[in-house]
Amino acid sequence: MYKYIDAYIDKLMTSKPDLPLWNIESIRQGKKPSWNYIDGCMMASLLALYEATQEKKYLNFVIRFVDYYVHEDGSILGYEKDKYSTDDVSESRILFDLYRYTKKEKYLKAIHLVYEQIQTHPRTKEGNFWHKKIYPNQVWLDGLYMMQVFYTRYETEFNKMQNYSDIVRQFSNVYELMRDSKTGLYYHGYDSERKLFWADKKTGLSENFWLRSIGWYTVALIDVYGYMDEQMYDECHTIKMIFKQAIEDVLKFQDETTKMFWQVPNFPNREGNYLETSGSCMIAYAILKGVRLKALPPRYRQIGLDIFNGICKKYLKIENDDLNLGGICLVAGLGPENNLRRDGSYQYYISEPVVENDAKGVGPFIMAYTEVKYAEKSEE
Repeated sequence: MYKYIDAYIDKLMTSKPDLPLWNIESIRQGKKPSWNYIDGCMMASLLALYEATQEKKYLNFVIRFVDYYVHEDGSILGYEKDKYSTDDVSESRILFDLYRYTKKEKYLKAIHLVYEQIQTHPRTKEGNFWHKKIYPNQVWLDGLYMMQVFYTRYETEFNKMQNYSDIVRQFSNVYELMRDSKTGLYYHGYDSERKLFWADKKTGLSENFWLRSIGWYTVALIDVYGYMDEQMYDECHTIKMIFKQAIEDVLKFQDETTKMFWQVPNFPNREGNYLETSGSCMIAYAILKGVRLKALPPRYRQIGLDIFNGICKKYLKIENDDLNLGGICLVAGLGPENNLRRDGSYQYYISEPVVENDAKGVGPFIMAYTEVKYAEKSEE
């Protein structure tokens, strides 16, 4: 199976920067090329694969792709910091690696440009970044991945870790505000002003749990932990503890047969619910990387491998030596006010399109595959 995965990744790398095969959302909506978290997820996964394999084709592809967007003066095609979107920060995490590998000054300039958004990004009264300017006073669970990984890398590499406490506080706030004490699962969204139509008027929380948002959150935690300087013991320890708890809690909702997780995790086998690929890949990645970084005990390695293999068995289909990865929720969100369909209900989450080969599933799949490779090396 794994030899087919390598060929599948090679197929995806025939994409052009202005119309990548994996960005189905942009293709369907006819969006112009721009800096975005979907491509960013794909680029981050390929860089991780390069680091694990040292195969230059992965690095070379990322450089060619990113150079279409990052200009010599450090400006980025389609990126506007004043939009204050956490999503738009996400792809910028790869700039640190590209600068390290190439020493091109334009990547460094782009890093500092994006950090300007961090410095002025609006916040909730609790101190968390708004998900976007168009979503005021809202924290979305996936936004922790979008913003905090870049933020942590910048603090570690350029700012002497001065704002680690801010990063940890934002995760701690989410733990206190968005985690359900009965299940241990995290709600998708939180409105600090309790005004949005989808928000509970007492708690500010959305109605349900959404698998991919939980997946993004586990990835955010382990990636942030991996980029923190371990000399900052208290901050690292707090992130590790929140991560371990999140993994222990979500595993309670694992499907016994496939080892995957459901689109709405706490309603297994409910009509319309389905085992979802992207969130399951993220959890597999987070577990395997957590073991590698010693944030989880070694016994969790097999749990992560079983999830990955379950995804391959259920959704990775081979026809005529060609692979396609299915079971991927295309998109889900909350609001805004003029989009009442996105109300956080169970029916809403199961109504969004399920697609093949979208980067929100393929990227995490490659991320998990990278960690499978590390796991294989550790057992040699």
